[in-house]
Amino acid sequence: KLFLELLWETGAAQSDAANFKAEDIDWQTRTISYFRQKTGSLAQFTISTTLEKVLQQLPTTGALFPQLSKFTANDRASRFRRRCHKAGVFGVTLHCYRYAWAERAKVVGMPERFAQAALGHNSKAIHRAYAKKAVIIAPSLEDYEQKAASLSPVVAA
Repeated sequence: KLFLELLWETGAAQSDAANFKAEDIDWQTRTISYFRQKTGSLAQFTISTTLEKVLQQLPTTGALFPQLSKFTANDRASRFRRRCHKAGVFGVTLHCYRYAWAERAKVVGMPERFAQAALGHNSKAIHRAYAKKAVIIAPSLEDYEQKAASLSPVVAA
């Protein structure tokens, strides 16, 4: 359960997440930094309050998931698929968490460069492919203007 929650909160690839170490976490700056296994690119992001609750339940030294890190990616995927099928859920993979994170980031308007940094994507094209199914519903112009007005500083005349 904690592994799936970590995937949801970080968007990490399942192999990267399974091999996270407590040393990847910098509690002073509240960040996680690691090099992607697939590409070697750096992924960095700030720890949210929800992610903090997950991390606090995991080991404080060494591998965060000592047992899962021993399995191959295929073994982890097969175990997940079996559990999903038992629950009547089909068509979902561990990699879906990564796509979902990219889509969630796009929907809430996270700047693309921040989402890329969090996922360790070096290419805008790759990142956009991950976020392509995000459904964006634009607010009305009136609502957006009101929000913008409430954020702008009041200027005394």
